[in-house]
Amino acid sequence: MSLDPKSGRPLYMQLADVIAAKIATGEYAPDRVIPTPGRFAEEYGIAVLTGRRAMRELRERGLIYTVPGKGSYVTPAAGKDDPSTEE
Repeated sequence: MSLDPKSGRPLYMQLADVIAAKIATGEYAPDRVIPTPGRFAEEYGIAVLTGRRAMRELRERGLIYTVPGKGSYVTPAAGKDDPSTEE
């Protein structure tokens, strides 16, 4: 899937939607590391800052979490809205 710079939707939002779709289909599995903003920048021909903004958007959506010095990971699907799995 490619991003459309002529779209009225910001590129970082388009990228966040692409990554969210990959999470939804299982291409990026729960608790697995996802590519870095720099890698997304290379893949989609965008600025690294755009990749970082997309990652921030995904964190705000609750789809990923970041471990400093380790990377960003897909949030586990189980327990997200299920209080019975809380420790």
